[in-house]
Amino acid sequence: MDKNWEHLKREGGNLLQAYWTFGRYDAVVILEAPNEKTALKALMRGGDHLSIETLLAIPRAEAVKLLD
Repeated sequence: MDKNWEHLKREGGNLLQAYWTFGRYDAVVILEAPNEKTALKALMRGGDHLSIETLLAIPRAEAVKLLD
C-alpha cells in the first residue's frame, strides 16, 4: 500500500492516517484528495478483494458557514 500512497501524493492527495482495527472493518484510512475520483482511484488500487465504504467529511467550521 505504500506505493499506493505515493501515487496519491503525485495526484495531489495525501494520506493523513491509517489504522488497523478490530470489528467490522480491518482498516480505517483517512486521506485528502483534490476530488472524489482521485480518492476512489487511490482506494481501488488496493485490489478487487476489498470492501470499501467512503465518507465525505467537511470541517465543522466550513459546515457552519453553509448556514449563513
